[in-house]
Amino acid sequence: MHAFVAAKGWYAPDSARPQTPRNLAASLAIEAAEVLEHYQWADSAAPAELAGELADVALYLLQLASVTGIDLEQAILDKLKVNYERQWPG
Repeated sequence: MHAFVAAKGWYAPDSARPQTPRNLAASLAIEAAEVLEHYQWADSAAPAELAGELADVALYLLQLASVTGIDLEQAILDKLKVNYERQWPG
């Protein structure tokens, strides 16, 4: 992802798409909404179209974790550990 972003010039100080945590978080939410849009009026989505949207979500997630210095793999493992101990109603 870093190579792609650098190749597009988005790390440049005068970039039209600065890779700030805020911008990346907004982009992540927008892409996640596009996943939901595929299910807006249907119970299923075309796999090829859904795959592209899921890839966009994953790429923004990885980029956000990277620019904020978060080890996403460790964060996921930590969260799973918490969730194993968590109790949900019902």
